[in-house]
Amino acid sequence: MTASPPQNNGTDVQYRTPTPADAIAVWQMVANEPMLDDNSSYHYTLWFRDFAETSMVANVGDELVGFMTGYRRPCKPDTFFIWQAAVKPGSGISGLGVDILANAIDFQLTTGAKYVETTISEQNKAVTMLLHMIAKKYDADIATELLFAAEALPDGDHDEVLYRLGPLNPRT
Repeated sequence: MTASPPQNNGTDVQYRTPTPADAIAVWQMVANEPMLDDNSSYHYTLWFRDFAETSMVANVGDELVGFMTGYRRPCKPDTFFIWQAAVKPGSGISGLGVDILANAIDFQLTTGAKYVETTISEQNKAVTMLLHMIAKKYDADIATELLFAAEALPDGDHDEVLYRLGPLNPRT
């Protein structure tokens, strides 16, 4: 999957499906972002082998400046679940987080997705705002519910609230 790159602050951003070769840069980005759950470098390498078509990276030249990982839910194939996303701090590219998600969602819409789901902590106001921006772009409703209480996760430090956006309409 390759999406057309928008112009951001005079910088050409290329959005594309990841390859296993992108795993180390993503793993390092996650390690430097305290809000994200750590995964092993092997996790990202395997993810980008098996779930590349439902994930995306953003590059400026040879530098990876953002990513998102996701998958289609096996029991609900019309639902695209966003697992993790991040933008490199100091990239200086306005709207990069929204653009990565929008490019990935656009592709998933062409393959039958109608809904987007993700879980976040209610304290994460930045991601909550991002999801509302995405919902507006796709003229979609947002429903929330507690998916997993912190007590249900041995290493959980917060509740995982499910955000479900949809049905999605193609953005204009």
